Amino acid sequence: MKKSSYFSWGLTVFVTACALLVFYDTVFRHGILLSLLNTLLTALRPVLYGAAMAYLLAPAVNFFDRTLLSLSEDRGSRRFARGCSIVIVWALVFLALYLFFRILIPQLYHSIVTLIGNAQTYYNTVYLWADTLLKDNPEIAGRVTAAVNEYWAELRAWFTGTFLPQAQQTISIVTSGVLSVLAFFKNFFIGMIVSIYLLAEKERAALNSRKLLYSLTSETRYRQLLFAVSRVDTIFSGFVRGKLLDSLIIGVLCFIGSSALALPYAPLISVVVGVTNVIPFFGPFIGAVPSALLILLVNPIKCLYFILFVLVLQQLDGNFIGPKILGNSTELPAFWVIVAILAGGGLFGLPGMFFGVPVFACLYAFVNHHRDRRLEKKGVEGEALFRSNDAVRIYDPGAKSDKS
Repeated sequence: MKKSSYFSWGLTVFVTACALLVFYDTVFRHGILLSLLNTLLTALRPVLYGAAMAYLLAPAVNFFDRTLLSLSEDRGSRRFARGCSIVIVWALVFLALYLFFRILIPQLYHSIVTLIGNAQTYYNTVYLWADTLLKDNPEIAGRVTAAVNEYWAELRAWFTGTFLPQAQQTISIVTSGVLSVLAFFKNFFIGMIVSIYLLAEKERAALNSRKLLYSLTSETRYRQLLFAVSRVDTIFSGFVRGKLLDSLIIGVLCFIGSSALALPYAPLISVVVGVTNVIPFFGPFIGAVPSALLILLVNPIKCLYFILFVLVLQQLDGNFIGPKILGNSTELPAFWVIVAILAGGGLFGLPGMFFGVPVFACLYAFVNHHRDRRLEKKGVEGEALFRSNDAVRIYDPGAKSDKS
């Protein structure tokens, strides 16, 4: 047996033993390794922030690079163009943040304060509607009373058994909120510095990574891994960046339309619609339903206007804006999109609903690619072999053809 075979077997046994130890520690022990990993991720959070910023801003930097490098191609000009591109991109980012905090935040704050101030009026309106409905329908009133009594008993049990014991912990979390905000801004600014370094040296970092990968694997495996990384990057960059840009456009259009229609709480509604739009398929409904109910409490006619406006806006997004920005970046059928959203949301909440689609799209692309390669090795071309009638004739020589 060759030395390389000994090394491969030894490496396989070592990795398998480590995986078994991690599994045993995670399931049957105290999860020490996971705790250490969590501590490491917490310490490296600014680096992760910086990597995410650099990934999102890389297309803009590349665009300004191409624009500035059209004048010169020497190395010094390339470095100067890269520095100017990074400065321009971050200047645009800070300009957008300034406009956000200068224009939108005050209006959003005013909407929230108004909503809290009118809470008693809205409560009286809902109570009047419910009281009128129950008086006109005694049978429904009896069922509602029984349901309220049942849920009231459950609410009391939850309040005494769950809420009160956690009250002290909740107060501690609220008290430390200022420290959490300061920690976030600290990580954000350190991450910004990290992103500048990554954007400035991204080609060099990619080159060194390819060298390291090639030194550790065969040429065939190296090319396969590069293809897989390129495919994953295409899916994630197309979906994540495209969906964020699409949601920003939808939020701005919603704010313009809501202001033109004089809808109440226009800034608050626009933020809700824009943020929830990042969730594929279900996002428009998640944002539109509570916004419509909020407008309904103020003016039912304007609630109807809002519903019609959102329908038009979503049709515009689904048929024009979304396809222009996203294209077919995930190549994931609608059925699997729904499965990915439900599975991701069930496991990781709202972030899972967003990232579940590109992750599932990567798995879907990997399975299809592996399937096609296996079929190619077997000499199978086309889909005739897998159509039901053809498959029956192959395995049952006595089966009749379609023409008989």
